[in-house]
Amino acid sequence: MTLEAQARAALRQGDLKGAASAAGALAQARPDQPAGFFLLGVAAAEAGQIARAVPLLEAAVARGPEPEHLAQLAKLLILLRRDGEAADAAREAMALSPMDARTFDTIGCVLARLGDHEASLAPFAAAVAAEPDDLEYRYNLAAASGFTGRLNEASAHYETILAADPVNARAHYALAILSRQTAQANHVPRLNAALAAVREPDAALRIRYALAKEHEDIGNSADAFRHLSAANDAHKRSIGYDFAQDAEIFDAIETVFEKGSPVRSEGRRGAAPIFVVGMPRTGTTLVDRILSSHRDVEAAGELQAMPLAVKLLAGTPSRRVIDGETVAASVAVDAGELAAAYLERAAHHVAAQKPRFTDKLPANFLYIGHIARALPDARIVCLRRNPMDTIWSNYKNLFGSQSPYYAYSYDLMDTARYYARFDRLMKLWQSLWPDSVLQLSYEALVADQEGETRRMLAHCGLEWDEACLAFHENRAAVATPSAAQVRRPINADAVERWRAHEAALAPARAWLQTQGIDA
Repeated sequence: MTLEAQARAALRQGDLKGAASAAGALAQARPDQPAGFFLLGVAAAEAGQIARAVPLLEAAVARGPEPEHLAQLAKLLILLRRDGEAADAAREAMALSPMDARTFDTIGCVLARLGDHEASLAPFAAAVAAEPDDLEYRYNLAAASGFTGRLNEASAHYETILAADPVNARAHYALAILSRQTAQANHVPRLNAALAAVREPDAALRIRYALAKEHEDIGNSADAFRHLSAANDAHKRSIGYDFAQDAEIFDAIETVFEKGSPVRSEGRRGAAPIFVVGMPRTGTTLVDRILSSHRDVEAAGELQAMPLAVKLLAGTPSRRVIDGETVAASVAVDAGELAAAYLERAAHHVAAQKPRFTDKLPANFLYIGHIARALPDARIVCLRRNPMDTIWSNYKNLFGSQSPYYAYSYDLMDTARYYARFDRLMKLWQSLWPDSVLQLSYEALVADQEGETRRMLAHCGLEWDEACLAFHENRAAVATPSAAQVRRPINADAVERWRAHEAALAPARAWLQTQGIDA
């Protein structure tokens, strides 16, 4: 067996020490060839040593680019948040015509992480064509199909997965949220069977969320709430969340900004991005689609560019992107440097074919002070929705079971507390930067689409464009739970949805009223 075959066999068996030994011997014996360096890098990456792995993979690519090597390098660069280099490596790998399913799938995953879901379709489809029985590859293709509006294709792929694996929780959940279910056509019996069969907590979480969504679609409010309550109670216990974690962040932001902007330098003037912010599930995707239907605006997606730029320049050692320590340290960040760091990261997600772009990360409402300092000409649109609809919609949606941004959403009272702090923080931002921040009512937008759209465009410094009223014809990909809704004309279906669960939500409503919030 050759040294390369030995290293690959050891990697398959999880023998990282053996893989590194064989790969090291290969690199020493053939220093002008890429294989040894590539396999050393893969072994280092498998051991969690990403910073060590990247130079080894770069050394392999420098000795003669191969699709597999470039794809794995792109995958690691994404983990290091080096998005531009990752995009270049992934696209070069695709251009070199890979031969194996794993490389195609890796390229697709990198492009999807970059938000280019349309481009991810081709490599994902190639991976499935090469290995049609691999359910991971097929799931990735199904998800990309759904994000890009190919709902029939997505549904067919999910059904193929479930035919092979009837308790595949990710496929069950994805199929449930793909479209509106009816009393005549739903998956409730199949989901009940899957729930009875699963043993892993994360699988049960997803299937209960799927059941809750389908029960709500068909009008079974009590069953929907029962499944949500069971899922969320269990998940909150598993992640050990305490609202104090988020309270610390809000406290730190208010301490830093309550006396106004702690300006350290001049920010970046001129044409700036449009930030669409707010609590999730309040209409941010709808507004992003309206704005990006404008002839002068493109959608860059939900960028992590501002949180990562603040974290990088604050220089705090914690592993969390935002915490009290990072917010406090960000006072000393130079506004011009912050603008440059943000725009450099954002540029990797912008085609730059239009003068303006939207950044639709809802949690950027936490960073409005930093945005206003760094990009004083930026415009911010904050979505506001009925408090109870906001709380219910947050509670019933699975945002990402390990995402720290939305850990509050697994408990009704935590969600109410979070809403109250969001409301208080938005009052602060509005008082400090009234010209930069527009608070837009979801209900008002639904009731008067053209009037509110005109107001929003004027705030953003954009001329009127009729295309904004036909946002549902926008064919760009949507990778949020709102994907199905924003492909339909504007409607009032989601207004006052919380009233179907009025009794269960009563404690949260009563608490909000004690905080002076009209709910």
